[in-house]
Amino acid sequence: MPAENLRWETLQALKNSPKGNITYDPFWSERGEHILAGCKEALSLSSTSGIILERLGSSPLQKSRFLGSGSGDSSPGLSEEISSSVSFTGSTSDLNAMHTTLSSAPSSKTEREAVSDEAKDEDPEGDVSEVSSPTLLPGISLLSPKAMAMAGRIIKFEVEQREKAKMALKVRQEMQEKLVAAVATSESEQLKRFEEFMELKQRQEYQSMRDMMDRETKESIGRQEKLKEEQRHRMKIINLRLREAEQQRLREAELERQRQAEGRERLRNLNTIQEEILQLNQLLEPSSQTKTDLPPATLSSCCTRGNQLCSQLSEVVRKTAEGEFPTVEDMTVAERALHEMRALIRLMQEEVAKAQEKKKKEQEDEEERRKQAELQAQQEAQKKAAESAKEKAKRKGLQNSAEDSTLKWYKQLQESAAQCAQSYEQLNSPKDVQTKKLKLELQKAASIPVSQISSNSGSQLREIFDKIDKLLSGRAVVSGGKSVSTSQHPQGLDFVSYKLAEKFVKQGEEEVASHHEAAFPIAVVASGIWELHPRVGELILAHLHKKCPYAVPHYPPMKEGTPVEEYQRILGYRVDDSGVEGQDSFLKRMSGMIRLYAAVIQLRWPYGSKQGPAPHGLNHGWRWLAQMLNMEPLADITATLLFDFLEVCGNALMKQYQIQFWKLILLLKEEYFPRIEAVTESGQMGSVIRLKQFLETSLQSRQIRPPKGQLGSMFWGS
Repeated sequence: MPAENLRWETLQALKNSPKGNITYDPFWSERGEHILAGCKEALSLSSTSGIILERLGSSPLQKSRFLGSGSGDSSPGLSEEISSSVSFTGSTSDLNAMHTTLSSAPSSKTEREAVSDEAKDEDPEGDVSEVSSPTLLPGISLLSPKAMAMAGRIIKFEVEQREKAKMALKVRQEMQEKLVAAVATSESEQLKRFEEFMELKQRQEYQSMRDMMDRETKESIGRQEKLKEEQRHRMKIINLRLREAEQQRLREAELERQRQAEGRERLRNLNTIQEEILQLNQLLEPSSQTKTDLPPATLSSCCTRGNQLCSQLSEVVRKTAEGEFPTVEDMTVAERALHEMRALIRLMQEEVAKAQEKKKKEQEDEEERRKQAELQAQQEAQKKAAESAKEKAKRKGLQNSAEDSTLKWYKQLQESAAQCAQSYEQLNSPKDVQTKKLKLELQKAASIPVSQISSNSGSQLREIFDKIDKLLSGRAVVSGGKSVSTSQHPQGLDFVSYKLAEKFVKQGEEEVASHHEAAFPIAVVASGIWELHPRVGELILAHLHKKCPYAVPHYPPMKEGTPVEEYQRILGYRVDDSGVEGQDSFLKRMSGMIRLYAAVIQLRWPYGSKQGPAPHGLNHGWRWLAQMLNMEPLADITATLLFDFLEVCGNALMKQYQIQFWKLILLLKEEYFPRIEAVTESGQMGSVIRLKQFLETSLQSRQIRPPKGQLGSMFWGS
């Protein structure tokens, strides 16, 4: 019994040891292991356990009991080991030591049990008896029959549990596959819904962004329209201010012109007053014969006061020399000085009258001397009358004026020009700014091309001609960077025609007078315009006759009541505030205009399309020359004009009229030239000598050379 108790204690100790605990790992499936891989091996004793059993007791009885109880499971090796083992003291400490030795010692039986366990895993449906077969695991069995039965039930239970676990595992795998498929389907649907949601979000964001851009665009357009409206409003305000400023400037300019006009008028009056005061002051000079009868004190006081008045007026005039106009106060001072000077002169005249009454005898002597002077003057007049009668006898058959038909033609041209000038009176005196600008632009368009005429090239001359022709035809031309046309105003064509003709004559008066060769390019353009627009040609003749009446030819007589200055203007002289121009300047201008006229009558525009005679051809040149020889010559002017005319037009007349022309030249040389010499003074023989040399050379050579500057075929090709 003690041995059995010890055995059960030993088994109890083995049960409580780590080897006796069978553990179960619930996470075997996650690691992919077998369901029983975590179970511990069955308990068995190793081959070294015999040593321990020998120590359990030294009595043979105990040994036989121990061996007899397990004879069926013992092995020869184990019996030998038990027989050679040491005695067992039976203490608790020795049992624990034995337990440790049993647990740590290697055992082949344990290895065999491990192999049997693997076989069980491979064939779980095998019989329990096969698992506990002594052939597979030989060794000593320490269990009782009850324990063995219990062990068999445990093994059977494990097999059943293993089958259940396999079935559960299979079901679980199927459920897991279904769950995975369901989860995959759900995830796919969720992914689709997510994509649809994201697409919706994207469309919403795009739509919101587009709406925002539309709103911003509308707002931007609204702001732009607002800015444009503000800009238009500002421009209206600026234009209004500019118009107001322009109107103010025009008003100021008009006021300034009025002030200037009034100032110039006051200046002219001041000069007139000064001139009169100075003339009156000369009457106060002591050297005058009428003042010798005055008392010295009275004469001295009058002279002193006269000088004071002149000095006072000189102070006023000195201001005008500095660029200022005299004021109203200055004019008042000047007029007061003039009145006082006149009163002083009247006083002096009264004093002179009183003094003359005292000298009657001297007056009688003066009367006698006057009668003798009158008698002598009558005798001289009789002598002059006799000489005049002799001169008239020599000039028998010559006229003092042009023929009636020529004068009638001359008057018709002047009336036509006056009517043309009157027809554009509204345009010439514009009331509004727009019409004034149009007038200036039309005047520039008419005058600038004529000023640009030169003998540089034929192409340039043709461009100028085309520009003038377009202007007179009512088409738009560019002048000064602006487009202008005569159709912009009802009176535009009359205005342009008049100004154009005036400019042509002015070019002859100025340009041709300084450069004789310039007559030909100006004349050929004027002739072409005359051919296309006859009214312009008539106006050219009217302006030419007005400024140079000798181009008619016509010597205007002086009518009664006509002032000398006005008569000089009629004769063609320039008269201004400084007086009448000099004779040299007068002859130079007349020469320029007659040269232009002589060039016009022999030239024709080479690109004209009209057939027939020229509008003002050589027949007018023959008429002019014949009428000049039928009129009384004038000193200086007749010789100058004949020389200029024949030098420019003589070659063309010679080719046209041949023998008749030479007869006219011979008449001029032998009969008319002596009359020119008779009326010419010694200081005016320059033009006479030039004419004489020209006539002698022409008659000797029976040839007149072409004029210098004549336009040839090479010119028109340039």
